Amino acid sequence: MNATDIHAVVERQRAYFRTNATLPVFARKAALRRLYDVVSAHEDAIADALAADLGKCHDEAYMCEIGLSLAEIRHQIAHVGRWAGRHARRVDLANAIASAHVERVPYGVTLVMAPWNYPFLLTLEPLAGAIAAGNTVVIKPSAYSPASSAELARICEEAFGPELVAVVQGGRAENNALLDEAWDYIFFTGGVTVGKLVMARASEHLTPVTLELGGKSPCIVDATANLRVAAERIAFGKWLNCGQTRVAPDYLLVDERVADRLVAEIQRAVERQLGSDPLSNPEYGKIVNRKHFDRVCGLIDPAKVVLGGQVDEGALRIAPTIMRGVTADDAVMGEEIFGPVLPVLTYRELDEAIDFVRSRPTPLACYFFSENRAAQRRVTAEVPFGGGCVNDCIMHLATSHMGFGGMGASGMGSYHGRKSFETFTHEKSVISKATFFDAPFRYAPHADWKRPIIKLFVH
Repeated sequence: MNATDIHAVVERQRAYFRTNATLPVFARKAALRRLYDVVSAHEDAIADALAADLGKCHDEAYMCEIGLSLAEIRHQIAHVGRWAGRHARRVDLANAIASAHVERVPYGVTLVMAPWNYPFLLTLEPLAGAIAAGNTVVIKPSAYSPASSAELARICEEAFGPELVAVVQGGRAENNALLDEAWDYIFFTGGVTVGKLVMARASEHLTPVTLELGGKSPCIVDATANLRVAAERIAFGKWLNCGQTRVAPDYLLVDERVADRLVAEIQRAVERQLGSDPLSNPEYGKIVNRKHFDRVCGLIDPAKVVLGGQVDEGALRIAPTIMRGVTADDAVMGEEIFGPVLPVLTYRELDEAIDFVRSRPTPLACYFFSENRAAQRRVTAEVPFGGGCVNDCIMHLATSHMGFGGMGASGMGSYHGRKSFETFTHEKSVISKATFFDAPFRYAPHADWKRPIIKLFVH
């Protein structure tokens, strides 16, 4: 699709939005129900696409993409009627004899730029929020997951007319053409470098943005942690989707007193979950393409590997890998890994771990394993991060009842559930005044007798 075609799509959606067809709640619910039904009907095709692009097995595809997407769509259907209504607010004395309310209104024509690592979940969740909010949507899926992008296009064509939801496939040229347009809102999920570009291009039109980025998400484990449970949950969170998860534990910060025991427990957890030879396990995924495969391999220092390190170049697979003796100066600590490599660093006091994380760019997630309530409160209060878990990994994003998003270098804005609806709407404040009374003291000319009355009303 060339720039002219993209412009025509945007203008068609803008004309459709101006008809107010997206405003009635019943129309939003109807669109969401169509989306739910079509996604349900395409479950096998979605799983096949995810297997082709990322090597995901059917159960992982359903657990981490299809099922969560359907749950989010159901949540939007169940609650959009209440969220979209008018909500009364109190008025102060300065607005005597008046009523006040807020109502959330859609931005208009929106752009959702989706990533390749969870191509359905991270497209369908913001899409559901944008539709519930009353917007039209243009979706730009990633060129790195072509099978998933093609299936997303089929789903949207079956569920919607292009005046409501359209999918633009392609690569850099299409991205540039899309960012040339004047959008009412842009929702981007991806890396920091492209996120900066999106924000810069959006600023040309003063377009508001949500940026869901990433970063090096730490996993801190203290000496009181239940090491066996921690190991199982860390292994699950790290090697899910072959480590290609923005909120995966990027590195471990472990109390030196329990580091050896924890690493041994993680080794056993990997074998329990993925077998003694993960590279031959059909349930273990692959790296998305050769470029990322070579990048992740370049982060592995064979001298520091205590588990894994094996690769299958033909299948683009890297075994679950643990590295010990890692320092902050190692290559693996210089960038977000986004692959199945887990570096382990140690600390002596919790202050040291907290300072280590705080001295680096704000991560998207942080995980802390501890049975010490005071330490739990310290880490969640003192360490900046987008969201996280105590005694678990990943699971804070698997709910529609809390927002999910980054801060600082890991992004801005949030979504999931009500937060998605709020992200794609503007809260409009309205005062409705009576006309049978008009306070004369607020008008010029000013006089001394008015001053005490003004102070009474506005103090």
